[in-house]
Amino acid sequence: MLNVDDEQFLQYLQDENTYAQQWFDEHSALTAAIVEEIRSRVQETDQSPAVSAGNWWYSTRTVEGLSYPIHCRASSPAEAEGPAAEVILDQNKEAEGHEFFDLGAFEPDHQHQLIAWSADTAGNEHYTLRIRDTSTGIDLNDTIPDTTWGGVAWSTDSRHLFYVVADDTERPYQVRRHEIGTPTSADEIVFTDDDERFYVGIELTRRGRYVVIHSGSKTSSEVHLLDASLPLSEPQCVRPRTEHVEYSVDDWGHALVITTNLDAEDFQIMIARHDDPGNWTTFVAHEPGRRITAVEPFEGVLAIHEWADAQPQIRLVDSDSNSRTIDLQHEPHDIEFGANENFTTDTVRVRLQSLTRPSTVIDVQLDDLSHQVIRQTPTPNVALDDYVSERHWATAEDGTTVPYDIVRHRDHHGAVPAVIYAYGSYEISLQIG
Repeated sequence: MLNVDDEQFLQYLQDENTYAQQWFDEHSALTAAIVEEIRSRVQETDQSPAVSAGNWWYSTRTVEGLSYPIHCRASSPAEAEGPAAEVILDQNKEAEGHEFFDLGAFEPDHQHQLIAWSADTAGNEHYTLRIRDTSTGIDLNDTIPDTTWGGVAWSTDSRHLFYVVADDTERPYQVRRHEIGTPTSADEIVFTDDDERFYVGIELTRRGRYVVIHSGSKTSSEVHLLDASLPLSEPQCVRPRTEHVEYSVDDWGHALVITTNLDAEDFQIMIARHDDPGNWTTFVAHEPGRRITAVEPFEGVLAIHEWADAQPQIRLVDSDSNSRTIDLQHEPHDIEFGANENFTTDTVRVRLQSLTRPSTVIDVQLDDLSHQVIRQTPTPNVALDDYVSERHWATAEDGTTVPYDIVRHRDHHGAVPAVIYAYGSYEISLQIG
């Protein structure tokens, strides 16, 4: 395979493709039946719940027969989910004339006047970055080829756009700064990581104050911060990389929030002053067996995604360290952060699903944890109430308890045939399974 022009190798691929096509031709009726059964349980014309961002509400919709989503917005959630919503980007139109299309970035600026968006039309993960004027629906002349999936970030005044490019091995390794209206040949290099173990990504902190440049390997990381209101300034290193120390940084307003495994196998949350980002103080201490996986700061509270007793959960901690856990379902389930674009808000949006409940978007009130189901993915031709799921624990030979979940028709009891599925690698755990 090292020589892609090797005749024996090419003939092998051809033989495999011929065999596969022959098999599918002989089973065409069965494959068609399976496809139709899957389609009968999917609502192809669909609408995502609107997401609040600044003074706008953004949504996406899909239309039966079209391959890609359509991105819209309006000044209210009802309008954003209705036919009168303003179309910002129709991926189907952008995909016309291409055999492949993948949307990369879709990032409004601070004023929601411009949107940076990128697309790969070749399948090689080389994205062309463009800037759309939302008042006209027309892209500016600024076109930046060969960007990566490493993210984009706007300066506060929307005059500069930061993006990531790859090296010769396709590793995202360099951050560049583009000034709107200037040729891309004038773009400045902001940050470069020459260590081939590290991949570079960028994003804005949730308050929008800093551009976060995150450089991470499999076992360690390093973060640089750049003031978004001073886009020409040099990025500041939060703490130099150390082997086997991982950390990420966000801004809570009164302090920086650092999520790290420093002296904490299952991670802890630390805080630091903006003018002394490398001096960390513990805020949520490490607790063995309670794995912290993500943190989202809001104006009055930290929302912490963590694992406890083999169950994902979201915990809210205020600045006085008072803690509350969002409890929405007793069956084994997965819960994760939904789209939370606003730092100042009275709700946190989460997404919940289980073996008996399709993906459900829920808004939780931050004051009393009351909640409202915003939308549940439709599952036509499936009677969800006919099924139940439950968690059990098995004891391994070394005494370790291992969770396993069972989903069954509520009328089935005792010994019945079962499909067993499990996965465990790359520190990836199944939330339910």
